[in-house]
Amino acid sequence: MGTVTKVGITLGDPAGIGPEIVAATLAAAPVEWRERCVVYGDREPLERGARAIGVTLPELTIVGDGTGARANPGQPDDASGAAQVGYLEATIAAAQRGEVAAIVTAPISKTWAKRAGFAFPGHTEMLAARLGARDVVMMFAGPRLKVALATVHVPLAKVAETLTTAGLRRTIELLAESLVRDFAIAAPRIGVVGLNPHAGEGGLLGTEDRDVIAPALSALAPATLAGPLVPDAAFRDALHGRYDALVAIYHDQGLIPVKLVDFDEAVNVTLGLPIVRTSPDHGTAYDIAGKGIARSISMQRALSLAHDMIERRR
Repeated sequence: MGTVTKVGITLGDPAGIGPEIVAATLAAAPVEWRERCVVYGDREPLERGARAIGVTLPELTIVGDGTGARANPGQPDDASGAAQVGYLEATIAAAQRGEVAAIVTAPISKTWAKRAGFAFPGHTEMLAARLGARDVVMMFAGPRLKVALATVHVPLAKVAETLTTAGLRRTIELLAESLVRDFAIAAPRIGVVGLNPHAGEGGLLGTEDRDVIAPALSALAPATLAGPLVPDAAFRDALHGRYDALVAIYHDQGLIPVKLVDFDEAVNVTLGLPIVRTSPDHGTAYDIAGKGIARSISMQRALSLAHDMIERRR
């Protein structure tokens, strides 16, 4: 049971909408939540973000070295790229020291982060490497859909060769564990979506559903598993309450329905880490950065879920 309850919030790319959505989220948060938060980022872009979105920045603990202080909204450059990587590194270091129980990450630009030496496909892979997690799962939790991904940043042409029974089974196990522990679902009903049309139609339309997915669906109490599910019906059935969560086989199979029905409110959750990690389900949105029109709902939900998960894990 954990005793640390601090939440580290990364500012993300200071040239994106991160400063605005972080400022809006913290301005709207209960005082007791804000007192548990530490923002890893530079004060200057955060204050500019608050002004742009029309909120008063509350009293906060802010940790930054000034790298992103001069970032211009919508104009990413090498300095903003280095800053966003530095914010994340500082937050992870705090987690390694046991100073934070959760990390809530505002969006980064993979392109500009890579130019700054970021050697990972995204947040998830970096957190796993830095925090020593062998297996992690990307999950999206919204008010209507909860979806975990069996494969993540994999080209569509390579999904079938990347998918393994053991890897899928581990995804299902981590999802089931989180649904019980973090979402208080005592006996979760998990549907596993097929890869091919009609879930392979008994091998006529592909063999992966029969040979790779089905063997991963042995009993896993207290969860109930179903699948491989026909992809074109699975998400409708989940929306109608048949399943508490789904496992999608590849990135867009899961993300298209989530963003269709839960775009503003879905939260990206990394399962399998020794700490809680959540984030909004959108990117840096350079095209609207600094204009004061960014919606902060997903970031607010990310912070709320992080607090809920900390409490349930204590």
